[in-house]
Amino acid sequence: QGSLDCPNLEFGYGDADGHGAELSELYSYTEEPEFGTNRRCFEEDFHTQVRGRRWLELDGEQQKAHIMHLLDGLEVVNRDKRLKVARAILYLAQGVFGDCDNEGDVLRWSRHNSFLLYQLGTFTAFLELLNMEIDNSQACSSALRKPAISLADSTELRVLLSVMYLMVENIRVEQESDPPEWKTCRETFRMELGFPVRPEEPFALLLFTMVTKFCSGHAPHFPMKKVLLLLWKVLLFTLGGFEALQAMKVRKREELGLPPLPEDSIQVMRSMRAASPPTYCIELLEQQQQQKRGHRSRRPLMKQDSLDIYNERDPFKNDEAGIDEEEGDEVDGGIEGELDLMERDAIIPAMPAQRAPIERVSFPKGLPWAPKVRQKDIEHFLEASRNKFIGFTLGQDTETLIGLPRPIHESVKTLKQHKYISISDVQIKNEEELEKCPMSLGEEEVQETPCEILYRAMLYNLPQYMIALLKILLAAAPTSKAKTDSINILADVLPEEMPITVLQSMKLGIDVNRHKEIIVKSISALLLLLLKHLKLNHIYQFEYVSQHLVFANCIPLILKFFNQNIMSYITAKNSISVLDYPHCTVHDLPELTAESLEAGDNNQFCWRNLFSCINLLRILNKLTKWKHSRTMMLVVFKSAPILKRALKVKQAMMQLYVLKLLKIQTKYLGRQWRKSNMKTMSAIYQKVRHRMNDDWAYGNDIDARPWDFQAEECTLRANIEAFNSRRYDKPQDSEFAPVDNCLQSVLGQRLELPEDFHCSYELWLEREVFSQPIRWEELLHYQ
Repeated sequence: QGSLDCPNLEFGYGDADGHGAELSELYSYTEEPEFGTNRRCFEEDFHTQVRGRRWLELDGEQQKAHIMHLLDGLEVVNRDKRLKVARAILYLAQGVFGDCDNEGDVLRWSRHNSFLLYQLGTFTAFLELLNMEIDNSQACSSALRKPAISLADSTELRVLLSVMYLMVENIRVEQESDPPEWKTCRETFRMELGFPVRPEEPFALLLFTMVTKFCSGHAPHFPMKKVLLLLWKVLLFTLGGFEALQAMKVRKREELGLPPLPEDSIQVMRSMRAASPPTYCIELLEQQQQQKRGHRSRRPLMKQDSLDIYNERDPFKNDEAGIDEEEGDEVDGGIEGELDLMERDAIIPAMPAQRAPIERVSFPKGLPWAPKVRQKDIEHFLEASRNKFIGFTLGQDTETLIGLPRPIHESVKTLKQHKYISISDVQIKNEEELEKCPMSLGEEEVQETPCEILYRAMLYNLPQYMIALLKILLAAAPTSKAKTDSINILADVLPEEMPITVLQSMKLGIDVNRHKEIIVKSISALLLLLLKHLKLNHIYQFEYVSQHLVFANCIPLILKFFNQNIMSYITAKNSISVLDYPHCTVHDLPELTAESLEAGDNNQFCWRNLFSCINLLRILNKLTKWKHSRTMMLVVFKSAPILKRALKVKQAMMQLYVLKLLKIQTKYLGRQWRKSNMKTMSAIYQKVRHRMNDDWAYGNDIDARPWDFQAEECTLRANIEAFNSRRYDKPQDSEFAPVDNCLQSVLGQRLELPEDFHCSYELWLEREVFSQPIRWEELLHYQ
């Protein structure tokens, strides 16, 4: 499993995989017979309505007329008849593959029919049916009574969710050849999903509710993979993908009067090259030889463990470094010294007379990222300088430089040149002012964005949503052992009759692994998307979700996920290309053999697994950035060897996020760890953004004091609660509501009295006024 054979992975990171691949992942291989069922349900009805013609031969009006006829069929009470009609509509959304000759035609007609179905109100009709199925207590109770749940228990839900997914995905994806009415249609659909009519909740919230209902054990038959895929695509459609996010960020910075971004991070990462991780195999051979000799020889240049995961030293053990190791640091020959001596031993005997052919490291001409400095960094620098040269400090004053030597003036000037004010900094400052002066600043104007609407709807059940997503992620992680108490996420992949032959078992095994991979992909993508959008919308919304993810053990869960042979996971071939949609709909399926199970997939890596890994690393970065308490969690859970193993994957973006995670914890890992991992340290210097005055490599940082970690989370929580209560808990009788205390205006108000008031007025007066003694002493007491 060494890195010698790992080639550079040509991977294009984006919002999602190719259109065909995304549609194919909707279906399990066990669902394949249902394609034929959908076709029969459509054709039986279609041939009675339109004799001797195919769907492709009808004009637009005739197609619309038939869809309207099908939608009328959904209104019937009989459940089986309704399911047949829903299957016929699903066949249309799947691209009337019975009339198509190739895969391109199927995808083209799938898009065409999806727009047609949306224009005639199919999505709304299916939403009503979905609500009925979610509330179907009979289906829930029968599923709870069954010892084993299978594909058959979720038939209606799977058909409904498949139609909705195909419509969302086909309409979401833009193509240059789309007619103008399709573009209008797309915007209308996006508005409909993102900005629901007042009494309704966003569609995404209904799907979140399905996830929590499934995890609570009340609805074990819900097809979770389809729900999660649809939820991810709805968020991607309504909130926007990574490029839309970047554009929104640029626009928001302009609105706040902040300087433009120093670079487009997506473009920078696309142009980065992967670094070659050091080798493992030679080290293993050398270790074995040493064990045979029965002793370990002392080597003067052994300062580099080559990202070694096999004999990782405990960072908390104070290994004594010998004098010869220190000398080795001084003497070694630059780049060549970076090579392991073990590696050199392996090369030199083969060519004693000439220098070993060493691959030269090509250093970049400039750093990939513009350095950044925070306001806090400038304040810390000036505080230290004033203490040293003058003997007193001026608090947060960063302008007064009197009494400081010339080089300090130059340093401050350089720091200010690279000062970066984030949108989050502005939002935190505004929040502090609103908390301080609620009366004078008045009501805050909150922009109604799809993100704001979604957060408001999710707010009160948000902890449950996060816990449910992480529970499913844990159940789908390849490192998780099957436990009796873990949730069953395979309800929508297991057939009614379990396989008999070895080949059928192999096919089901591949299907189950693929099913888990798709679940990991959808959860990692939707969590990242949610975090990024909430951070842009308001920092405390992001912090609220982040804190609940951390409390639900998201950090150890992601580390547990990476604690596997990550190269094997990324190169896993858990797919049978002949059974993938749309291939299986237009080609005759070959007889199932061991060869046909493996045929067709020649990719050097699995796109969805590499995508999932990068997403999970990005989530981990988002949760731990600038949070020392969470960085300590990375250290306590011994994440360094796990993360170093992930560096074996030669893909620049993935390596960058791993190096970022290693960078934030190096100051806690101790001198010996840093000394043994110089190659990793060099990679961090080359690839990760430089923060001036950031003492990450040496551990002298002011922020690295270990005693206030608990207080940090508590302060953050208090700020989040203050934000949520100020913006979202708005009682009618607020203490800031105006009070009319003028006697004349209060007595002069006209009150609507009931018609029979004059009949009972005297009785009321007698009971409530005349018969009640006036306690004057109490009045005096209240004054």
